[in-house]
Amino acid sequence: TSLRGISEELTKKSEAITHRTVGKQVTYLCNSFAFYKIRRYDLRGKKYLSTNEKYYLADHSFKYAKHGTRNPDYGRMLENIVAIELLRRGFEVYTGALYKKEIDFVAIRHDIKLFIQVSNSIEEEETKNRELSPLISVKEAYPKIVITRTGYEPYDIDGIKIIDIADWLLEE
Repeated sequence: TSLRGISEELTKKSEAITHRTVGKQVTYLCNSFAFYKIRRYDLRGKKYLSTNEKYYLADHSFKYAKHGTRNPDYGRMLENIVAIELLRRGFEVYTGALYKKEIDFVAIRHDIKLFIQVSNSIEEEETKNRELSPLISVKEAYPKIVITRTGYEPYDIDGIKIIDIADWLLEE
């Protein structure tokens, strides 16, 4: 989620709050390791962006405590799992911005750089195109990966590795 998203959601529920106040509270949560902040990285300009950070939960039980188990958003849950696992593996993790497209993660560790998209499923053609398109736009020669729930062995589409989340979690 983002600070703006949190403040908009609270304002809808008649809790007048600014994104600055939310930012202070979220900073406390990050300092207590309940949330992890992921900064944005502009792939075209090769610079870090100071706006639109994303925040990931350290533990999904926070979400279940608030919303229960009905209507789960598996795509967001998988994205959260991948973010935390990349951090655990020692990567610097960013969300990538390329023109008007977003790449879920740019993961950097020493001389390794990975471009990663995460999706619950890419079975539908529209979803597959939406997930592959930002990776195809990246002109750098580093590995590009889509992590999803396929149930298949890893395979490639146009040089982009498609891997099942369970297999990816068991790597390394």
